[in-house]
Order: sequence, then structure tokens, then C-alpha cells
Amino acid sequence: MKVKIQTMLGDIVVRLYDETPIHRDNFVKLVKEGYYDGTLFHRVIKDFMIQGGDPDSKGAPAGKMLGVGGPDYTLEAEIKDGLFHKRGALAAARQGDEVNPARRSSGSQFYIVWGQVYNEGQLRQFSKQLKMQRTQEIFNQLALEHRDEIMQMRRERNRAGLQELQDKLASEAEEKAAELRGLTEEQLKIYSTVGGTPHLDGQYTVFGEVEDGLDVVEMIQGTATGRSDRPVDDIEMRVTLVDS
Repeated sequence: MKVKIQTMLGDIVVRLYDETPIHRDNFVKLVKEGYYDGTLFHRVIKDFMIQGGDPDSKGAPAGKMLGVGGPDYTLEAEIKDGLFHKRGALAAARQGDEVNPARRSSGSQFYIVWGQVYNEGQLRQFSKQLKMQRTQEIFNQLALEHRDEIMQMRRERNRAGLQELQDKLASEAEEKAAELRGLTEEQLKIYSTVGGTPHLDGQYTVFGEVEDGLDVVEMIQGTATGRSDRPVDDIEMRVTLVDS
């Protein structure tokens, strides 16, 4: 399934992944409804990404704060190994972990990655951070599984027991994380040659990629912006399905 994002700077053709059917089907549904037509790329950060899909951006006056609009639902995360933030990746925006620990996606807002090309040292650091992040996630899950036990110890003010359990869970998390790898060989190759945003991997759902029009993405990400990273000159879009 492919969609075409038409802008005044040119067209972007994006292929939607079958591996993320919830996001694919939702995006197609909104496109068929004309939901995106007239919306803006309302947030643009050079060497990072371009973001759109906020219905409140339609006809928005200069200076209006954008980025919180959307339908009255969110989508279950479909964060998959092998689908990562290479240049041209299409991903779903979302609220932060502090209010959205399940990492559910916005019902409509999306971004297209531009990113940077990284050297070997930078990628080693990203890989290390990724493993640390996954270790913490495993620990959090283990703690959730022991929630009742932890709450009971807290009520009893059993600090020694809490510390012992915490040390045990931390050790288990490290053992499980040791079986995981950081960035894959494919990721290392792409991020060192094509570019992208490796620090977002595992955090947001990637559900497609640009097949044509990456030069248009480059032009948009390089455009002048003002307050809240909104382009000084509005970049409006019209999104349609591409006949196969």
C-alpha cells in the first residue's frame, strides 16, 4: 500500500509496511476520508525530521500553537525489530513515556525522518545506550510483575527486603539484556552511510518509508522555521492513495 503526500515543494511517495497493520490500516482510513488534506507540516527540525498530521493545523493562523490535535483515539504500539529510523522512515508521533508508558501512537500525527550520518564511535555509544534502555525496560517489567510484593514491603517499611528484591530484579534484568544486542549490522550500515535517528529506535512505531521524493523531504527539513519549529511559510499537504 502506497500513499502520495503532495506539497508545494513536490510529492513524497510513501510505502506503508504490512508488518504494522494497525498503523497501516488507520493511515489508509484517514487518507480515504481526506483527513490530512489541508493540514501542515507543522513541526520541522533541520537534520532531524518533519512532522504533520495535526487537524488543528488546517487554516491555522501564524503563531498558533500546534501539535496536540488528532482524532479521539490512540493506536497500540507496533514497535518491531527490523523497522528502524533510517532516513526516509515514516513513524507515528506520540505523547511522552511519563504519560504514555505503553507508547501508544497518535491517531493521526506522523513524522518522516531525515537525521544525520554517524561515525563508528557515535554508533557504539548509541548501541550502548540502547542496551541500557532495554535493561531498564526489562527491570520495569519485572518490578511490575512483583508489584503486590513491593507494595506489601513498603507498607511494612521493610527496607532490607525491598533492597534485596531490587538487587535480585536488577541482576535478572542484566542477565536477560545480555542476550540482546544493540544496533544490528543493518542499522550500523544504514546509519553510517544513509543516515537517520538511531536514538528513536525502540521508542516509536515505524510504519513505512519514503520510496520517492526524499529530495522533497530534504527541502522541507531545511526550510526556515519560527516559534515551536513551525515553518515560516506554511507547507500544506494533500494525501492520496497510489494506485498499485
